[in-house]
Amino acid sequence: MSDPIPPKRVFHPAREEAEVAAQAAETPQTVSPAYRLAFQDMDFLLREDLRPVRFQLELLKPELLLDEAGIASTFVFYGSARIPEPAKADSLIEAASTDHQRRIAERLKAKSRYYDEARKLARLASRVTPDSEGRKQFVVCSGGGPSIMEAANRGAADEGHESIGLNIVLPHEQQPNDYVTPELSFRFHYFALRKMHFLLRARAVAVFPGGFGTFDESFELLTLVQTQKIKPMPILFFGREFWDRVVDFQALVDEGVIAPKDLDLFTFCETAEEAWHCVCRHYAGNADALGCSD
Repeated sequence: MSDPIPPKRVFHPAREEAEVAAQAAETPQTVSPAYRLAFQDMDFLLREDLRPVRFQLELLKPELLLDEAGIASTFVFYGSARIPEPAKADSLIEAASTDHQRRIAERLKAKSRYYDEARKLARLASRVTPDSEGRKQFVVCSGGGPSIMEAANRGAADEGHESIGLNIVLPHEQQPNDYVTPELSFRFHYFALRKMHFLLRARAVAVFPGGFGTFDESFELLTLVQTQKIKPMPILFFGREFWDRVVDFQALVDEGVIAPKDLDLFTFCETAEEAWHCVCRHYAGNADALGCSD
C-alpha cells in the first residue's frame, strides 16, 4: 500500500468564501455593514485606525507581484515629469506667450537631450540577461509618469523587455505612460511605501534633472547610503551643469554639514554610455553578465 498523500490545505480559499458570502439571502442582519467579511468591507479597510494594515498591503502587493515576475534587481530612473522629448521641445517655445515663459521653455528644450539619454540607458540595462536561476536583473523601474520616466520605460520597450512603473495618486492624476508593462504598473497612496519599493530591488539609480520629487527621492537615497542603511550602489547624476546650478554640494562640505567623502557617494554623468560604464565598473566581477566586456 502506497503512502497516503494529505491535501495541501483543509480551509477553503478566501476567494471561494467570498463567493459563498455573496449568495447570502437579504435580511436585516446580512445587509448590515457589520456582517460583511472584513477583507471585503471597504468602509472598514479605509478607517483611520486601519492605516497600519493599509501600509502593509501597499508594501506587500508589489513585493509579491514583482517576486512572482522573477525580478531580482532593478535600475531605477528618477527625473522631471516636465522635460519634453526633443521632438516636442520646440512646441513649448512656440506656445510661450511671455518672455518669462519663453526662457523657461528654452531651458526645458536644452534639457530635452536627457530624454534620449534616459532612453538609451534603459536600453543598455534591459540587455542584461537573467541570472543562472532565471531571475531578471537591472529591470528598468520609473515613477511611471511622463518625460524622463516615460523615456526609461520606452527604452526597455525598445528592447522588447518589460519595465516597472510606480505611479501615485495625486490631485491632478497622472496616467501611467504607454510604455510601462501593464502587469508591472503599480499605483500607491503612500509616498513612503512607493519610495521603499523604488529601493528594495535597486542596484543602480540614475538621477536626471528634476524638481521637488526628484530631490526628495535622490537625497533620501544619498542619506540611506551615507548612514549605511543600505549598501553603496551606482548613483548617477545626469547634467552636472544643472546640479551645480541648483545645489552647491561643495558648499555643504565647506560648511561642515557633510564630509568630503560624501561627495563620492554619487557620480556625475552626461551620457548613457558613461553611466553604464560606471555600473559595470561598480559590479566589476559581473562585467561579462552585464554585457560590459571591453
